[in-house]
Amino acid sequence: MRKHLAPVATEPTAADLAAIESEWPLIAAELDVLDAEITMLYAEDHGGPSPLDWRRLRRAEARVTRAATFLSTRTDPHRAA
Repeated sequence: MRKHLAPVATEPTAADLAAIESEWPLIAAELDVLDAEITMLYAEDHGGPSPLDWRRLRRAEARVTRAATFLSTRTDPHRAA
């Protein structure tokens, strides 16, 4: 038996879009990590990852850490103190 989901009739609010915009640096950094990990997986078929592949992954992970730290320390008026 297939369950049907109720259609969503609302668009994202301005607050929703603002939240996405403020979190975009973290989202982009996480996508960079994913891309680097995929590259590493493909490299396994061609003799293994190169030092440059490892460096790219480490830098992407560092960007995630910096972006997450920035988001966690910024003051957000919508956040409960």
